[in-house]
Amino acid sequence: MSTLFILNDPPYGTERCYNALRLAIALLKRDSNAQVSVFLMADAVGAARLGQKLPEGYYSLERMLKRVVAGKGQVLLCGTCMDARGLTDADIMDGAQRSTMDALAVATAEADKVLVF
Repeated sequence: MSTLFILNDPPYGTERCYNALRLAIALLKRDSNAQVSVFLMADAVGAARLGQKLPEGYYSLERMLKRVVAGKGQVLLCGTCMDARGLTDADIMDGAQRSTMDALAVATAEADKVLVF
């Protein structure tokens, strides 16, 4: 089964990105054949920023996204959204990649389930 997660909210300040990634990681753990893609749009592109520094005991979305990648999931970022926020390819974590609306359209059409957070 393939699941596409589309995240829009800022990485911190709400827990929507956090909860979406918790579910994505749980799906990857549950089924080794699961195909999970995470598409970050709008302020959510900041979740893939490299080198996030957080207070002790606070969850790290960068670390959670790395778990998605380690589980053979895919992390894509809206390139237009990155540009609007001054993020370059050098600013994002390994395993995440700049993407496009066309790629999101393909991923949406091919996914068994699409979850929007």
